[in-house]
Amino acid sequence: MNKHLVLLILCFLMGKNTFAARLYIPMNAESQKEHLKAYGVAFVALQSGLSVDWLLNYDGGAFAMEQNEAVERICKLRNVSYQVMADAQYAGILEKIANPDFNGDIIKLEKAPKIAVYTPKSKLPWDDAVTMALTYAEIPYDKVYDDELLEDKLSEYDWLHLHHEDFTGQFGKFWSAYRDFAWYKDDVKLQEGIAHKHGFKKVSQLKLAVSKKIRDFVAGGGYLFAMCSATDTYDIALAADGVDICDLPYDGDPVDPNAQQKLNFDACFAFKDFTLDLNPVGNEHSSIDNTYLRVNDESNDYFTLFTFSAKFDPVPSMLTQNHTTTIKGFMGLTTAFRKPVIKSNIVIMGENKSQNEARYIHGEYGKGTFTFYGGHDPEDYRHQVGDPPTELSLHPSSPGYRLILNNVLFPAAKKKHRKT
Repeated sequence: MNKHLVLLILCFLMGKNTFAARLYIPMNAESQKEHLKAYGVAFVALQSGLSVDWLLNYDGGAFAMEQNEAVERICKLRNVSYQVMADAQYAGILEKIANPDFNGDIIKLEKAPKIAVYTPKSKLPWDDAVTMALTYAEIPYDKVYDDELLEDKLSEYDWLHLHHEDFTGQFGKFWSAYRDFAWYKDDVKLQEGIAHKHGFKKVSQLKLAVSKKIRDFVAGGGYLFAMCSATDTYDIALAADGVDICDLPYDGDPVDPNAQQKLNFDACFAFKDFTLDLNPVGNEHSSIDNTYLRVNDESNDYFTLFTFSAKFDPVPSMLTQNHTTTIKGFMGLTTAFRKPVIKSNIVIMGENKSQNEARYIHGEYGKGTFTFYGGHDPEDYRHQVGDPPTELSLHPSSPGYRLILNNVLFPAAKKKHRKT
């Protein structure tokens, strides 16, 4: 379907060199019916060679591009609200945004990024909020896993999302509750098989090697996005390079009794000075996660997005575009990040002040960037193993899911805007 639409747009572009109007996609709460699918429209326009203006802090983070009949058709097919706007009217919007007193900016999106999702091939889209978002928005992506990363296939991609993986090699620390379940046994068998295939004695050694490949991808200019347990276990794996932090149920031998003292926090992307949870029973890995320390419940669990200066801080401004600054909270194996263990150079973009926790953070590593987002599914408050998948058609304007798709479009921005 996408290939046909792209060809249609290209044919239209070749036959028409001048445009008299703009196709404008509002992203405010009142005017847009399908916020999530609007990102997919912007993506397919980029695939087709069109450039897209992202109007930061204007009309909920609106999109605009040269008026195009094929893109209009896509909007209609996907029920995305839009209008055809005269050039003079659009020039007035640009003038307003350019005013130094208006906190907005125009970011030019130039090229559709190539997207990879780190996940086993057997996983279904609803196992991960990002694959659900990409599927619903009709944005193409490839699945990659340990084999591809160890074979240096990441160089083929611009943007990588980490599945809810346990990079410490402890299988999510699900042993106590699920060790007799078929899905847990299958996962252990899969991971151990991959480890042995690549010459590793332990899954923790495999995941450390994979973590270093991801580190190199980011250092070389890649864009990393991670959610839930992929966030903290990734940094823990890097900090514990050469240190056994896995107990008997996970690797057949006890932990290093001096594991905590041997951690190297300089190797971490986002976190520092955390304390390991070496208890093999339970799901917690360290003091990074705030899940079991929080005191609020679903009825009053919200976090707030910061409003950044779009003209001076374009990167966090892009990543926080939304039609609201108040987002419903949602839990996960890693729900939120305790502020005392976040490095000082990390940008906190969303927080719950009452819990002293960050929910949405961003930073740089080498030539690339990373964004960590706590929680499992923005529209499923307490997702449990075996729960039915979220139907995003019931949440087409989810502000929590919009944060995911902001990250998907982020690498398409003109290069001078990509780093803070």
